[in-house]
Amino acid sequence: MTPKTFILGTRGSQLALRQSEMVRDALLQHFPTLQIELKIIKTKGDKLQHLSLDASGDKGLFTGALEEALRAGEIDFAVHSLKDLPVDPAPGTRIAAYLPRAVTHDTLIGPMPLETLPEGALIGTSSRRRAYQIALHYPHLRTEPIRGNVETRMGKVDAGLFDATLLAEAGLTRLDMKDVTRYPISEEIIVPAPGQAAIAVQTRDEDGELQTLLQQIHDAKTEREVTIERSLLKRLGGGCALPLGCVCHIEGETAELRVFYANASGTEHYLATHRTPLSDIDTLLSQLIEHLQHITTA
Repeated sequence: MTPKTFILGTRGSQLALRQSEMVRDALLQHFPTLQIELKIIKTKGDKLQHLSLDASGDKGLFTGALEEALRAGEIDFAVHSLKDLPVDPAPGTRIAAYLPRAVTHDTLIGPMPLETLPEGALIGTSSRRRAYQIALHYPHLRTEPIRGNVETRMGKVDAGLFDATLLAEAGLTRLDMKDVTRYPISEEIIVPAPGQAAIAVQTRDEDGELQTLLQQIHDAKTEREVTIERSLLKRLGGGCALPLGCVCHIEGETAELRVFYANASGTEHYLATHRTPLSDIDTLLSQLIEHLQHITTA
């Protein structure tokens, strides 16, 4: 009998393909005889390159088409950058595994570190989360929207359209961009997005066979951290365009949670780091929501 071929859905960018290859290769390490075929699915975000992320208002801009293909049976599982995935998976699907998370901080691509850029330097970012934090710490710098994949954004800096841009370090590392001049940005300055640097694998609810296989590559610590981050995001009712930074680091039974949040215009903000026993995390999240809701309406 011919072994079943599992179809793995992915976006077509170099980073998305690399992340899908990481999932495939991790599975093959445990199950060398598995047959896995990558299938590229073009998402709305890939097609609407002219539209800013905030203007789109679409929580599934980079994931909706993959979820539709999964539900329709066109693919067996999908790989996502977790920060792009809505907090509620499409009906009939679930996140079945997370790969071990990479470093979570942002990185500046440009001629010098963020703190030494000259007055008026133009930074390309389509993220209000990043733009508002830059304005908070470095009000002498300017930001304007920039779209495109990693290579496109770096090309716009090289072409002089921007003085610098910000990217997640995890993506650069996964693309093996060792020769790219870049400067890490502390999470004290730019708080990462919820779920940043995490790779999620989504399946249909009823696909127990695939879920069992995926448990062999699943990282429980990553799941615990991103679940806390995305719980805050969900309680705020937002998608990936919400100006929320939230990163959780768990050591033993203690969680450290750093949070940045701003209102829609960026005129009001909240920035703090909290340490709490994991047993008290729900209490902390409830207290945060009560405080952050006042900022939302400011």
